[in-house]
Amino acid sequence: MAKKRVLIMGAAGRDFHNFNVFYRDNKDVEVVAFTAYQIPNIAGRKYPKELAGKMYPKGIPIFEEKELPELIKKFKVDEVVFAYSDVAFNTVMAKGSIVLACGADFTLLGGEHTYIKSKKPVIAVCAVRTGCGKSQTTRAIASMLKGMGKKVVAIRHPMPYGDLVKQTWQRYETLEDLKKHECTIEEMEEYEPHIAAGHIIYSGVDYGEILKRAEKEADVILWDGGNNDLPFYKPDLHITVTDPLRSGHEATFHPGAANLRMADVVVINKVDTASAKEIAVVRANIKAMNPKAQIIEAESPVTVDNPAAVKGKRVLVVEDGPTLTHGDMHFGAGHVAAKKYKAKSIVDPRKYAVGTIKKVYENFKQITDILPAMGYGDKQMAELNKTINAVPCDVVIVGTPIDLARHLKFNKPSVRVTYELKERKAGGLKAALKKII
Repeated sequence: MAKKRVLIMGAAGRDFHNFNVFYRDNKDVEVVAFTAYQIPNIAGRKYPKELAGKMYPKGIPIFEEKELPELIKKFKVDEVVFAYSDVAFNTVMAKGSIVLACGADFTLLGGEHTYIKSKKPVIAVCAVRTGCGKSQTTRAIASMLKGMGKKVVAIRHPMPYGDLVKQTWQRYETLEDLKKHECTIEEMEEYEPHIAAGHIIYSGVDYGEILKRAEKEADVILWDGGNNDLPFYKPDLHITVTDPLRSGHEATFHPGAANLRMADVVVINKVDTASAKEIAVVRANIKAMNPKAQIIEAESPVTVDNPAAVKGKRVLVVEDGPTLTHGDMHFGAGHVAAKKYKAKSIVDPRKYAVGTIKKVYENFKQITDILPAMGYGDKQMAELNKTINAVPCDVVIVGTPIDLARHLKFNKPSVRVTYELKERKAGGLKAALKKII
């Protein structure tokens, strides 16, 4: 029989994982191409032969997703696998209808086909959308586990924007490791807070290899999910974080809605910022979609390191980029801090944006008076820096998870926003952890 010809639609994360665990050694299938979406600078390269395995001595080409209809015809594709996250239900099926119209099958792989089983207990922290607060939840859980005397390794969802072979597996323990691995802003935003808290964190491309190494130094594996993706490892405890500031999204985005239905524990985060009505909508959806899940309410209190520097000042607010772009938010922690600490005004940065930063505003119309900290590579980081320095303001409010002023060269003062998880009723998460540890 002829091999089934497969194309995987992705964004340099779930797509590579699905290939590694389900397709790489499958002799009945030939993966003819990947397509790339959401993340710049991925298309136009190859999934390298060193990672693709012996069946793919030339590697596998990666194309822009906009070429999908032509690629299906060119490569005589039998099946297209959708493999990226934080996508509205309607968008998923819009992609599916293109595939079906081109004569191929449209597939989604579930957890049981893509999980890797660990020898150690696995706690997975996932979300229903990008920017719900899963990373701060993960950090809080890591601290709890360490307080229980456990050695914890956090494994982060992939962000392989550089040399994929070099990124096969990566271990982070010190800030110097960020330089060693040539991290982008997006990577630093996830790794640096863990390092600052004294946690070991792994990431990369080959999550089988990553797990082997992490298990050697961990009592517990803590999966720190990306976007709203499903876990890569089979969880013993599945925790899903929701965001009432986007109430209703927990039921209408892929694969976040699956995470909600699969969760043992659901955290309703940001209850200190959301309205009672928004919280009630999320709670009702949890009850309808996963009535057995334990529900924990949590606050995400926002503080700045120098409140006096904000009061009465013209401020530029810089927020986490992915939360604003494919997370669909129109404000974040920096905006909340500007209001809380009584800034005189928030300066609109749009007319000062340059290069790809300007393009972000054109593509994401909901972003108005805040600046997304996009930094997928040196060029974009330089454009972000230039944009920040061009905005006429008294102070920059950095609402990203990292101290952006440490990595860029501002020509004006800045203050940093911090936000950590705070349970409304302490003890709920710890009790859930004790059940499996």
